[in-house]
Amino acid sequence: MMTQVRSLGLHGVEGYEVLCECDLSGGLPNFEIVGLPDTAVKEARDRVRSAVKNCGFQFPVSRITVNLAPADRKKGGTVYDLPILVGILAAGGQLPRPEGDCAFLGELSLSGALRSVPGMLPMALAAQKAGIRRLFVPADAAPEATLAKGMTVYPVETVGQLVAHLKGEALIDPAQPWAPGGNQAPVPDFSEVKGQENVKRALEIAAAGGHNVLMIGPPGSGKSMLAKRLPSILPGLSEREALEATAVHSVLGLTTKEQPLLTQRPFRSPHHTVSAMGMAGGGNPLIRPGEISLAHHGVLFLDELPEFHKDVLEVMRQPMEEGKVQITRAAGSETFPARFMLVCAMNPCKCGWYGYSDRCRCSQKDVEKYQYKISGPLLDRIDLIVDVPPPDFDTLSDKPDGEPSACIKKRVDAARSVQAKRFGAEGIPCNAQMGRTELEEFCPLDEGCQDLMKGAFERLGLTARGYDRILRVARTIADLDGCENIQVPHIAEALQYRATGWMAK
Repeated sequence: MMTQVRSLGLHGVEGYEVLCECDLSGGLPNFEIVGLPDTAVKEARDRVRSAVKNCGFQFPVSRITVNLAPADRKKGGTVYDLPILVGILAAGGQLPRPEGDCAFLGELSLSGALRSVPGMLPMALAAQKAGIRRLFVPADAAPEATLAKGMTVYPVETVGQLVAHLKGEALIDPAQPWAPGGNQAPVPDFSEVKGQENVKRALEIAAAGGHNVLMIGPPGSGKSMLAKRLPSILPGLSEREALEATAVHSVLGLTTKEQPLLTQRPFRSPHHTVSAMGMAGGGNPLIRPGEISLAHHGVLFLDELPEFHKDVLEVMRQPMEEGKVQITRAAGSETFPARFMLVCAMNPCKCGWYGYSDRCRCSQKDVEKYQYKISGPLLDRIDLIVDVPPPDFDTLSDKPDGEPSACIKKRVDAARSVQAKRFGAEGIPCNAQMGRTELEEFCPLDEGCQDLMKGAFERLGLTARGYDRILRVARTIADLDGCENIQVPHIAEALQYRATGWMAK
C-alpha cells in the first residue's frame, strides 16, 4: 500500500514543498529512502523505527520504500523524520491518511518526542505559498511557524499526541500567532559618547541613507564604541525586512522559541580571523550563508580592518554593489541576500599613532604597507571616510553627556520617511541603493553644485562610482536638512567625507 504525505525542505534560504511517498510491499524486510538523501536523512530509518516501537505501534515487517520528491534535488537535515513516520503508519493502516491540505515536518527522538529543526520560517512561508492550510511542527518551532500567516499551526510534542489528533481522539490546540513582547535587548546609547561630534554627524548621515562608513583614528579614540551605538539610531525593520533577515538566521538555527523574529536590525561583528567562506558563505555538501548574509538589512562591523585577510575583504566587493552573493560549489549553487551597511574601523598604522602623535615609530614604508592592505576598489565602495581624533582631557572630564540616540533617531526616521515617499512602497528603501535612473531623477545639480563637483572630480581623482556615491550622500544630507534639492553646502559636506588625506604620502 502506498500513501503520500506533504512536507517541506530547504534550498539555501528558501523553502520548497517536498512530497514524501511511502510504499509497503511484499518481499524481504527492508527500509530504503530515495530522492538524493544525505546521511542525516538516511539515518531517519533508525530514528523512525525506534520512535514507532517506543510509542506502542507496530513497525511493518515488509519492504518499505520512501521517496522524497522532487527526487532530483538533494535533501538534507532531519526535517523529514515526522512525514516519513506518518507515511509509514498511514500506509500500514495504523493511522488515517492525512488530508491534502496538511503538511508535517520535524525531527524525532528515539522516544517519539519531536525536536525543532532549523529553517522553520522559510519552510513555513513556502507552505503558505503552496496552499497548505494545516502545518504540524515541533512545539518549540511553532511560534516561528506562525509568522507565516494564513495557516493553522499545530504544536506537536510527541508522536502519540499527533496520532490522537489525527484519529480525532484528542485534538491539539492550534498555536497562537506570535507577537513581540515589550522586553527588547538594550542597545548602547550615543549619550554615553563624549565629544566626537563630527563622527556622530557622519554616522547620522550613514543611518539616514544606509551608507557605508570607514572610521580612522588612533587606539582608544572611540571607534568601536561609536560603531556599537549605530543600531540605536537606525530605523526599525519593516515586516518584509524582518522576515527576510529572520529567514537567514533561522536557516542557521539562530532563532529561539522566545524570540523567533528579529525585531531589531542585525549587528554582526566577526573577528578578523574569519575566513572568506565564513564571510561570504559556503560549505560542503550543504551551502550555508555567511556573515554578510547574517547582516542582511543590518550592520556589518569590521573592527581593525587591515587585519582581515585580503581575500576576506575582496569577497565583499560584489555583494556590496548587488545586495546578494552567489556561492558556487561542486555540490551546487546558492544565492543569498546580502544588503548590509558596512561600518569599518582602523588605525592609520600598525602602532596606531601615525599623524596623531610623536609616539609613532613606524617607518614610511611600514605605514604604506599597513594602509595599502585596503584595496582601492574596496575604498571606492565606502561612502563616508571620517577621522576619529583622540579626545582631550577636558572633553573626557568636563563635557556633559552627548545627545541621546532617541533625538538622533527622530531625524533619521524623518529622512527615511522622505525617501520612502520618494521611491514608493515597491521601490528601494534608502538613498544608498539609488541606481543611475534614480540619481538622474532625484539628484539634479544646479550650476554652483556642478562647478563644485567638477573641481572635486579633477582634484580628488574620483571614479564614476565615487561620483555617484557623493551624489547619494549629498541627497541624504539634503533630506536631513529638509531640502527638496541638493545645494552647494550639501555637496561640500559630502566631499569632505570623501577626501582621503589620511593616506600616507
